[in-house]
Amino acid sequence: MFRILKEILFSAKEAIGPEKRKQEKLEKSLQRNIQRLKQIFKHDDTVVFREVVNERLHPSSFVILFTEGMVNKQILSEHLLEPLMGASEKDHLSHKNFLDELTNKVMQSGHIKKSDTLEEVITAILYGEAVLLAEGMDEALIANTKGWQSRPITEPQSESMVRGPREGFTESMIVNISMLKRKIKSPDLKFRFIEIGERTKTRVCVSYLENIANEKIVQEVFRRLNEIKIDGILDSGYIEELIKDAPLSPWKTIGDTERPDVTAGKLLEGRIALICDGSPFVLTIPFIVIEYFQANEDYYGNYFFASFNRILRIFAFFLSTSVPAIYVALVTYHQEMIPTPLVISIAAAREGVPFPTIVQAFAMLIAFELLREAGVRLPRPIGQAISIVGALILGESAVRAQLVSAPMVIVTALTAISSFLVPKMMGELIITRFMLLTLAGVFGLYGYMFGVFGVMIHLMAIRSFGIPYMLNISSLNKQDLKDTAIRAPWWYMYYRPKLIGDKNAARKENTKMQERR
Repeated sequence: MFRILKEILFSAKEAIGPEKRKQEKLEKSLQRNIQRLKQIFKHDDTVVFREVVNERLHPSSFVILFTEGMVNKQILSEHLLEPLMGASEKDHLSHKNFLDELTNKVMQSGHIKKSDTLEEVITAILYGEAVLLAEGMDEALIANTKGWQSRPITEPQSESMVRGPREGFTESMIVNISMLKRKIKSPDLKFRFIEIGERTKTRVCVSYLENIANEKIVQEVFRRLNEIKIDGILDSGYIEELIKDAPLSPWKTIGDTERPDVTAGKLLEGRIALICDGSPFVLTIPFIVIEYFQANEDYYGNYFFASFNRILRIFAFFLSTSVPAIYVALVTYHQEMIPTPLVISIAAAREGVPFPTIVQAFAMLIAFELLREAGVRLPRPIGQAISIVGALILGESAVRAQLVSAPMVIVTALTAISSFLVPKMMGELIITRFMLLTLAGVFGLYGYMFGVFGVMIHLMAIRSFGIPYMLNISSLNKQDLKDTAIRAPWWYMYYRPKLIGDKNAARKENTKMQERR
């Protein structure tokens, strides 16, 4: 009866949950520790309890715990099991500091640490590390034996380019960190880790250049990360949504990229990078609006051509958001502003079409979004055929059936092509486009202008971790404009972005030092 009551009380204690386990310590009884861990990992057959007995040692009983499929079995066997089973008292292992002696004289693993908390042991087992428990020891040795399969380094599909590095981030955080270390070989490059998620225990790495990054922004990043209370983090997008400024705004205040060269460039400007384990997208903080129009290839080629492309992207943003709204406003309310031959041509094309211009615009834009989404979700060969053939057939059929006018098909096509020049803004473009189109359809050009002013006021009010969202765009200082709508040559960009890299403002030595402000 006493034994049954003891087991019931022990089961109730173990069922308290992870919050209780954070304060629990390991015990000196090996069997007691094994019993507790088996209770926690009950019905999980992937957790292996490998018992080892070596009569030549004191203590002689050990247990190695690991998760099947998450460890490198060769490292586990050659660096832990074989040295432990081959060790003897001749190795001068003292019982008083047995674990330290075992680490220094017997074990061959590259990274071993001690822990006395039950929660840390559990997390290590689930993260692919091996845990060694010994009889009579209330501490455990945790060895780095991770060995799960990961995707090889390939060129990221979301950020294609002609010139530049071809490697992209993977889902392995250690691989991503190594790529950044290879590009920035400086002891000032810091990597600090934090765990987020009550159940997933996702590791997040905060990286920055200590002598460049703004310390207040670094502290604010850690404050927001520590305030996250959620059961799991499966991608960096979770973190972006939980810590961003202006959470109800469609405009993002945190950048994301799959390219190590882009991340390294942001770090050298004084920004902070968040690397989430399991996600190939690295977040960069802070993020300002001009970064939408910047591409990493701008800095690898001729600055004249790069500046032209950047201006082209800004013009494409205007076309994508404003062309449908301006067309609807002019045709519906302001025909007198259109040249007479063009008015006659548009009127002839609209003859026989039963729907007003605003309805045609909404129908065609929504049809385009349907085709775009279908092309993205379907397998690539099928998706490309659907998006191209579907657009051609749908547009021609709609014009022949006199459901929409031919000018409206041209406006929709111009809008769609322009949006592809700034793919990072796809969501922002769609929301802004439909908002301006609605205002123009109701109030004409006055509504369109009110909408533009509203967007500008909204962007001016946004901050990204204390940095103005429209930083440098409204400035008249030539130093602040050297990496905005144009890309100045490298020998002329003396300083890092204002407010972001002010801790170490000089990017390069300036022989003709001028005042920045």
